[in-house]
Amino acid sequence: MSPHEPSATSDQPPVPPVPFSDATFAPSGAWQPGDPAGRRQFVEVANPSRPFALEGGGALGSVTMAYETWGELSSTADNAVLVCHALTGDSHAAGGIGQGHPTPGWWDDLIGPGRAIDTNEWFVVCINDLGGCQGSTGPASINPATGNPYGSGFGVVTMRDIVRAQRSVADNLGIEAWAAVIGGSMGGMVALEWAVMFPERVRGLAAIATTAAASALQIAWSAVERRAIAFDPGWAGGDYYDAPAGTGPHRGLALARQIAQVTYRTGPLFDQRFGRSTVDPMDEGLSQWQRFDIEGYLDHHGTKLVRRFDANSYLVLSKAMDLHDVGRGRGGIEAALARVSARCLIGSIDSDLLYPPSEQDELVNGLSAGGATCRAFTIASPHGHDAFLLEPDQVGPALTGLLDEVGNDG
Repeated sequence: MSPHEPSATSDQPPVPPVPFSDATFAPSGAWQPGDPAGRRQFVEVANPSRPFALEGGGALGSVTMAYETWGELSSTADNAVLVCHALTGDSHAAGGIGQGHPTPGWWDDLIGPGRAIDTNEWFVVCINDLGGCQGSTGPASINPATGNPYGSGFGVVTMRDIVRAQRSVADNLGIEAWAAVIGGSMGGMVALEWAVMFPERVRGLAAIATTAAASALQIAWSAVERRAIAFDPGWAGGDYYDAPAGTGPHRGLALARQIAQVTYRTGPLFDQRFGRSTVDPMDEGLSQWQRFDIEGYLDHHGTKLVRRFDANSYLVLSKAMDLHDVGRGRGGIEAALARVSARCLIGSIDSDLLYPPSEQDELVNGLSAGGATCRAFTIASPHGHDAFLLEPDQVGPALTGLLDEVGNDG
């Protein structure tokens, strides 16, 4: 008898009967060569004769970066805007569902002709981060030294590694400087690192719902999420890519996403949307695993992520977020922010419990003290941390304002 089936003497299963044991789940939701490319383009930034050294030690023998573009690069290459994705995002920032893209662009409301980031004017680039799983080299990619997926041997990636890989994409495209680098959450971390590492290559910076260094609370939530994956027997120490369907680490990855989803929203929003409504009837008796509507919502988000993401990539990128500290090895945060010469826009969300506005206030103060031109805006929303994705009517005008300023700066 399966441990997930009820015993002969009880109609209450010993674990929640959620769809994490669905036999249709592949071991990984990573994009693989041979899958439909969609809008993706690819550039090789390292190979066995020229490996990519990682900041924390070790090297990757081969690195390919996937990216998407919208609009046209000007003859002087001065209209390029880099949009950086969050933890479980990818290069598909704009556009609909289609071959190679199971979900619509995560900022589709903001990027396009006549939109806030107007592709009639700007050449927009979004790159799948190093360590990701949607076309750029990550743990699910083939290690040229072994012929097998990197898996547990991938190594630790930092924001600085991610930026160096993105710099190679910019070089390949002939972009010497970005008109602006824009991102929210993890994307904001990447944007900040761009402005600190290569100030001469960033004219404008927009960082939303992010921080100069990961806080203890942020690290705590990430650690719990990573443990949810690592404690799933299907994770197999990180080497699960040849597992049969339904036996990979989908339960752990789904649980990690459920934990994260709670931190991305707010209690008042959940109360308003779900209250104490139930999925399973409770008026004819109670059992241990009858679900409230909020549980069904979390199940839905966990299942959605499993179908398009990779558990090892989740581990690698969430660890990169925990390691984020622009002041590390640079004499502290104040000294690091003093290197920024870009025109800056810092966005906060009034209901964000994970990256509270006080952290963006510190960024504004630090950037201004260092001499950067910096202004702030606040998104008023009940949606919590995810509001930078869900409130385009508030985010859009702020970004358009920054781009107008950068354009006027010439």
